[in-house]
Amino acid sequence: MSVTEMFSHIQGFLSADQDIREDIRKVVQMLEQTAREILTVLQSVHQPSGFKEIPSKCARARELFCTVRTTIADLKTKFPMEQYYRFHEHWRFVLQRLVFLATFVVYLETEALVIREEVAKILGIEVVREKGFHLDVEDYLAGVLIMASELSRLAVNSVTSGDYTRPLRISNFINELDSGFRLLNLKNDPLRKRYDGLKYDVKKIEEVVYDLSIRGLTKEAETSGGDK
Repeated sequence: MSVTEMFSHIQGFLSADQDIREDIRKVVQMLEQTAREILTVLQSVHQPSGFKEIPSKCARARELFCTVRTTIADLKTKFPMEQYYRFHEHWRFVLQRLVFLATFVVYLETEALVIREEVAKILGIEVVREKGFHLDVEDYLAGVLIMASELSRLAVNSVTSGDYTRPLRISNFINELDSGFRLLNLKNDPLRKRYDGLKYDVKKIEEVVYDLSIRGLTKEAETSGGDK
């Protein structure tokens, strides 16, 4: 094979690779659009009347996750599955955002942390690497940490809305989450940096609870909760 033929062959390989990446980008853009729509739906829970609308907003978000599953099914056809990690960077960010949205929906519904297997089911992907398009542990954890930041914001807005029991429950949940992350030996630099943000979320929520406490609103919340 001549040098010219060799480089022509390489160019063909590069062109095919670029075509795959362009196809992937188009589908990922659709995923990003749906993720923005889900986020817009869920953002309304931060409004004064938002807590009453949580069931309907979560139901609407789950409807949009149907679109997510369809789009991811299309994405799976755009590249050889054995080359998953070669193209992983294209959808890593949006996948983490979708994990955040899925965990946030489940928290709003149950006030519990959803397991990775259930998140994968919501997104229509696998958990086991060998089965193809899957949810990495790192991507799952990154999404959970984004959700923690959203809960710190929800704690503040709960007080504004006159809901004094929710920040206490959020505080307990976030402290349990922080304890869980402390058990992990995080070697993934981006994930470790994101975990550092959890410390600020814990502190922010503790300040909210402390403010409620010195104003005597935690006792009032506990009393009203007990009456219920």
